Amino acid sequence: MASTAKRLLEELSHQGPHDVLRGDLALVGLPGVVFTPRTGLNLPAVAFGHGWVQPPGRYHGLLRHLASWGIVAAAPATHRGALPSHRLFAADLRSTLEIVTTLRLGVDGISVDRTKLGVAGHSVGGGAAVLAAAPGDGTGPEVKAVATVAAAQTIPPATTAALTITAPGLHLAGDSDLIAPASGNAEAISKAWAGPVQLRTIPKMTHLGVTEGTHWSQALLQGKPQHSVQRRVRALFTAFFLTKLTGDKTYRELFDADLKAAPVTYDDRTARPAPAPA
Repeated sequence: MASTAKRLLEELSHQGPHDVLRGDLALVGLPGVVFTPRTGLNLPAVAFGHGWVQPPGRYHGLLRHLASWGIVAAAPATHRGALPSHRLFAADLRSTLEIVTTLRLGVDGISVDRTKLGVAGHSVGGGAAVLAAAPGDGTGPEVKAVATVAAAQTIPPATTAALTITAPGLHLAGDSDLIAPASGNAEAISKAWAGPVQLRTIPKMTHLGVTEGTHWSQALLQGKPQHSVQRRVRALFTAFFLTKLTGDKTYRELFDADLKAAPVTYDDRTARPAPAPA
């Protein structure tokens, strides 16, 4: 099992089989970016929330990667100030899902299946993704899967929202993250989660490890882009959303293994002890 999981992680760390198109959400009234496969109908979609003061451009590689594996990936470029509204940021993530499900995307009319929607995010965007996944009044899109990396606490608390979320959750944290340590927000959110959930720790990952390129905020926040971290996050997010949004069982075994590249810290999917490290 361990060797198979390692192979799957390596496979998904590379670009997928789809050519990718990039679009501008601002054309439909919401600043941001969307990446889609060149063709496809009834595709899954994920709305991604950026970290504190980070531009979505620092995650284009991740979004493009998801699209190359057949997942529409969009990120609003809102609430990038020093004091963002977490509640409104979450609302923008839900609006992003509404946009990609109600519009035909791409030259050939790509479409998204409303029953295959997920949210994800880094840092504050991770906390906002948790808020966005909490059950609402039943009129908006229903989130079927949630993935975060270095999730931050929010106002209102993401830990409180987690108590109401029955959708599957995957939370990643860095063992070298001094801002959102694995034993802090990610663990609290995971242990509060109402649905099946798994928390994995990425070795040597700093708070900005998942980001790409350079940005002035690196003078304020801990860490810098880490290629190995980006590869692992891309692979795990891809496996998670393909499994949970499309029902594809090809990559399910990856989550049953405790890989050294991303060891399991907390797992209540089956109420059994986490497996021994591979």
